[in-house]
Amino acid sequence: MTTRERGIEAVNVPTLPPPRGHYSHGVCANGFVFVSGQLPITPEGERLAGAPFAVQARQALDNVAQILTACGTRIDRLVQVRVYITNADDWGPFNEVYAAWAGDARPARCVVPVPALSHGVAVEIEATALAG
Repeated sequence: MTTRERGIEAVNVPTLPPPRGHYSHGVCANGFVFVSGQLPITPEGERLAGAPFAVQARQALDNVAQILTACGTRIDRLVQVRVYITNADDWGPFNEVYAAWAGDARPARCVVPVPALSHGVAVEIEATALAG
């Protein structure tokens, strides 16, 4: 039985760089959309490791939004967001960018300081949303 026959559908967004590992941008399963950790990488594949933190955060959030849209859902259907940052001092700036991006949506969320992230970026974001 394939994953699709089991009700699990992997989604890769053509406007984002393809995943560089054995995973999908997102997975739709059992009425939920699970978004893989998104880094601040532009649709053209540019890694924004040297950009200001707010620029990196906005790009990662925009990548999450693109995946939600490709899965037929949207930001106001988010139920949980997990954020990894490499500097705890960026929590406040992240919250400002996030509040503007999320609008009235207030999903459960955690912000986790970590020592390092792939490609030297400052933020990675994963999310879970209700489908449709």
